[in-house]
Amino acid sequence: MSTPAKPRMPIESGVPDAFQFMHPLLKRNYGQWHWHDRPRPGVLHHVAKSGDQVWTVRAGTQRQMDVFSVRTLCDIADRYADGYVRFTIRSNIEFMVAEQAKVPALIAALDAAGFPVGGTGNSVRMISHTQGWLHCDIPGTDASGVVKALMDELHEEFIHERMPNRVGITTSCCEINCGGQGDLAVNIQHTKPPKINHDLVANICERPAVVARCPVAAIRPAVVNGKPTLEVDERKCICCGACYAPCPPMQINDPEYTKIAIWVGGKHSNARSRPTFHKLVVAGLPNNPPRWPEVADAVKKILRTYQRDARDWERIGEWIERIGWPRFFELTGLPFTPYHFDNWRGGRASLNASTHIRHSAGGRP
Repeated sequence: MSTPAKPRMPIESGVPDAFQFMHPLLKRNYGQWHWHDRPRPGVLHHVAKSGDQVWTVRAGTQRQMDVFSVRTLCDIADRYADGYVRFTIRSNIEFMVAEQAKVPALIAALDAAGFPVGGTGNSVRMISHTQGWLHCDIPGTDASGVVKALMDELHEEFIHERMPNRVGITTSCCEINCGGQGDLAVNIQHTKPPKINHDLVANICERPAVVARCPVAAIRPAVVNGKPTLEVDERKCICCGACYAPCPPMQINDPEYTKIAIWVGGKHSNARSRPTFHKLVVAGLPNNPPRWPEVADAVKKILRTYQRDARDWERIGEWIERIGWPRFFELTGLPFTPYHFDNWRGGRASLNASTHIRHSAGGRP
């Protein structure tokens, strides 16, 4: 018997060399592109200085993908494209072809397999999301489930380009928000401090590490019933859930007090305006799987108002900055509640700068 080949050892020093997987025309014209356009939603057309042309077809795919879906997409790439694919930062797959004649058949095959073509230009992009119940160690909800429910509702806005500008939506299954900043964000919202099982803390938790994990120094060592444990200063606690991962006996998730909140106006880029943090506009929505209807209704209400009222090329945050927060709440019909005030004691320096308590257009006092 022949000696079995040794498995390929992982490379821990960064991403693999992309050139080995790149379409030949992309490799040949790397850094030498002359112009590009979008023939239709979901299709990009790039022309190089050499005259070479490449058409890219973008299709919506789930972030956590099963083997059947991967094989289906690879079969489509081999049969209808040139056999080369890549994934975007929002987990959409892109097929590159060197002949325009291949584009219609490729789109038809993707649609028939259930992968909508779109997500380019002024559209609602695929929602970027965190791990959720599948992999995260501190989830309060299933981020990928929320994404599925929302994208079912926003499918038409993914395959068309009829928004004032691109709309990047993010979701996060905990308050740490590794989903990042977005034009519209759907994040978990814990409303009560963790419940501590003091009988288990000493056996499971490394107490100094848990104390260090708290961003507001609300956790300290304690002794309860003669056992070493931890306690929470509820006056300081911001209910972020950071303590739950290193110490599961500090349970933060609760069927009644774990809610969902919606934030708007976040932006990573500096195009036309500087990057911004998103800000709370809806709090206390039910964490109601599997369809999260209350969340979907609020998201659609915000997007429809933005679609009607914003000027061309305004991102959501830029639109709100122009009309002012009072007008935003008036147009959307969303209630303004005490949750919109930044009254966290650690935020004294930022309280008067909060856009939520300004009352004129442009966010000026």
